Amino acid sequence: MKIVRIILVLLAACPVFGLRAQTPAAPEDPDHAEIRAMRDHVIDALNKGDIEAALQYAHPKIVLTALNAEVCRGREGVKAYFDRMMTGPKRIVKSFQIDLKPDDLTILYGGDTGVSWGDSLNHYVLTDGLKFDANARWTCTLVKEDGKWLIAGFHTSVNIFDNPILNMAKHSLYWALAGIPVVLVVGFALGRLFRRKVSAYQETAARS
Repeated sequence: MKIVRIILVLLAACPVFGLRAQTPAAPEDPDHAEIRAMRDHVIDALNKGDIEAALQYAHPKIVLTALNAEVCRGREGVKAYFDRMMTGPKRIVKSFQIDLKPDDLTILYGGDTGVSWGDSLNHYVLTDGLKFDANARWTCTLVKEDGKWLIAGFHTSVNIFDNPILNMAKHSLYWALAGIPVVLVVGFALGRLFRRKVSAYQETAARS
């Protein structure tokens, strides 16, 4: 009888379990699709070097903190920064490619503000021919005005203890230090050779 009761209880519970399993997930806020589309447009424009197209998605009062810790304010400030770094007479960057990957869905606040964050893999080609990849972290603040999502703030940074520039500096220092013994040995050998030639010259002069 106990077994029968247990079976009846399980059968009675099955419909409940079935309903819970079939409960549809909450629909995604359509703002997320708009934000993803905006991100794709910005990345595509930047990778093509079209800063004007990318700035269409920037708020007029945008604040951008770049990887070199330089802060740019407003669309004109951001454009001036990119022009100076990539097209001006003292430009440093020849080209770059970025790929932003968010960690999660944008956190939305009140329907008109959002915060997104994640990592990015950036590839740089400098005007001196140096090429390197940099893994960075970023945080983006978004605002919605007139039905359109815009970038109000963007901050990006790299790990100060592990980044390609630091690694290259360590590598150069390693080879510099490794070359010290070689320099000392060569200097010692040249010194002995010089002393021998001086001694030979002195002996020859004394005989004459």
